[in-house]
Amino acid sequence: MERRVVITAASAITPIGHTREEIVAGLENGVSGVKKLREDVELAEFIHSQVFGTVDYDIDFDFKRKYRKTMGPVAYYACQVAKEVIEKTGLKSEFITSGRLGVAFGSIHGSPTVQRGIYRCFSSGSSREFAAIGAVDYLKSMVHTTAVNITKMFGITGRVISSSTACTTSSQSIGFGYETVKYGLQDAMLCGGADEYDTATVAVFDNLLACSTDFNDTPHLTPRPFDVRRDGLVVGEGAGAVMLEEYEFARKRGADILAEVIGFACNNNGGDMILPNARGVSAAIRIGIDNAGISPDEVDFICAHATATKMGDVVEAQAIDRIYGDNPYVSGLKSYMGHTMAACGAIEMVLTLYMMQDGFIAPTLNLDEIDKRCAMVRHVTGLLEKNIRIATIQNFAFGGVNTTLFIKKFE
Repeated sequence: MERRVVITAASAITPIGHTREEIVAGLENGVSGVKKLREDVELAEFIHSQVFGTVDYDIDFDFKRKYRKTMGPVAYYACQVAKEVIEKTGLKSEFITSGRLGVAFGSIHGSPTVQRGIYRCFSSGSSREFAAIGAVDYLKSMVHTTAVNITKMFGITGRVISSSTACTTSSQSIGFGYETVKYGLQDAMLCGGADEYDTATVAVFDNLLACSTDFNDTPHLTPRPFDVRRDGLVVGEGAGAVMLEEYEFARKRGADILAEVIGFACNNNGGDMILPNARGVSAAIRIGIDNAGISPDEVDFICAHATATKMGDVVEAQAIDRIYGDNPYVSGLKSYMGHTMAACGAIEMVLTLYMMQDGFIAPTLNLDEIDKRCAMVRHVTGLLEKNIRIATIQNFAFGGVNTTLFIKKFE
């Protein structure tokens, strides 16, 4: 039997803020979280792109030492948003440890602690540098470090899903969590994703000529999704999390319901590992619409993947036009904070929830002149007061992975 799935709490750490108030203010006032690349970054002199979506404010990570010792920065981010989400739900410890709550959380990789040790070893020419790698550094660096550090900190004994599919990591986590609750395998799932600064990630996209380089001296002017002057993505960092609960379970305990998850799709292009594919993206949108049981004209807002790469934005605009025409409003929220990699789907879900609750749509930042090849969709170029009833969050990843999530305002 299929069950309704609702969102009962959300939290995010982003380059434009941490609290709900900070993030909403950033969206409403067009604040950019993109800054100059930190000067202390190893190998920074070899990277062409000198901009980054930076979390440059203090966060009070009030974690006990027994939890901290297995955590790198990415797990700190993940556990902080998880902690805030759990606190907001008011779920009792008996339920949290009962086995009926699971975790679906991921990152592109764990903390780059081991990478830094290897770099020091090669740069110094001495294997003694490996001594700087501690006994628990593997636990900080493994791909599922975010998920298992969350389970450890809160004593969660239910299902663990740790997706690691690049830019679709956290949207997959939310989607798989949605299916887990929908089909009765768990009563609730804590879902999301996180990523920290990593030179290797920046260098990979830089070497692929996919990173923004034209605005190194004016970081707030990039990325520029759908704009004629866009010149690539900006790598960012952060974390996002949501609590998904079965509707009757949430209702009976008097939970604050933020929205309902009504659909999810995940597919693969079945072809090139890097280049976007309009056919595959369009199919993911269609599958998601069918899964949600709605028609395309019921969707009010599309939170586009919109990385500001030359072809990615064109392919996404073509796919949106093919399925929706110019009916839904479209914004690219990465324009505010860069591409937060594994965290992007969860962060964009949280920001979309905030806009849905407050009745506005933030415009795509830096969209000064729309590329004619992307002009067929309904771009938001100024702050818009709008009641969003149904929204979709779209994410696409290297390896040809596509996801779409659909949420509905709870009424």
